[in-house]
Amino acid sequence: MTPGPNMIYLISRSICQGRTAGLISLGGVALGFVFYMICAALGITAIVMAVPFAYDALRFAGAIYLIYLAWQAVKPGGRSPFQVRHLPADGPRKLFLMGFLTNLLNPKIAVMYLSLLPQFISPENGSIFAQSMILGMTQILVSVSVNAMIAIGAGSIAVFLSERPVWTVVQGWLMGTVLAALAVRMITETRR
Repeated sequence: MTPGPNMIYLISRSICQGRTAGLISLGGVALGFVFYMICAALGITAIVMAVPFAYDALRFAGAIYLIYLAWQAVKPGGRSPFQVRHLPADGPRKLFLMGFLTNLLNPKIAVMYLSLLPQFISPENGSIFAQSMILGMTQILVSVSVNAMIAIGAGSIAVFLSERPVWTVVQGWLMGTVLAALAVRMITETRR
């Protein structure tokens, strides 16, 4: 029920730079999903699960990024990633790349493809690779659809909330706390 790094990035881009920026960022996130899906279908992602260091490196890199975002939200003079602000606009290439990297630094995506999708694959139903790709594309389609609606709605919600000054203070601490809790959970979580 809590937002993950992908959703936080998409919402923050939509709020800071508009819906188009959020949707371009979503394209990068979607490419990250495709990368993990193909790796899982080919069995490459098994390396991340077999080599504890690889999983831990991804997990800690993602946690460090979340801690950085949390600090930015609560430090004196800092801003929440959800606070409306005027920034120099990032170009489409940077937005896309940051969406892609945000997703790649989220080890739960690799774990999801390795642990969830195989439960629905049956060798009796034909090519395991084809089944993996169909299930993965279904997940990507659903995820991209939901995240697109969130990115589109984020800008409108941000304007509404920015007109309430108390919300700005509460929002910074709320987001900082959520991001820090996600980072702690990511660091302390054991492999499954």
